[in-house]
Amino acid sequence: MNYKNIITIKPGIRGGQPTIRDMRITVYDILKMLASDMSTEQILNDYPELTKEDIQASLSYASDREHFSTTISNEITFGSEHISQTS
Repeated sequence: MNYKNIITIKPGIRGGQPTIRDMRITVYDILKMLASDMSTEQILNDYPELTKEDIQASLSYASDREHFSTTISNEITFGSEHISQTS
């Protein structure tokens, strides 16, 4: 899913956290609701300004961030000691 038109990051909105279409609802807020076992329908009922695509974009964005953070480097740094990881 292309979330680039849905997920926005602006310094003046929620401290620069990724939000949904410049609203004050963050990706984290949506992930937290889903993690607390709220269904998509419950979230949409509680936040009628959101769409199903907004929730899907949040999941896609979080997935890409997680993938990027775990694949950015094959090295781990412990203090000043640099240890190279091997598969």
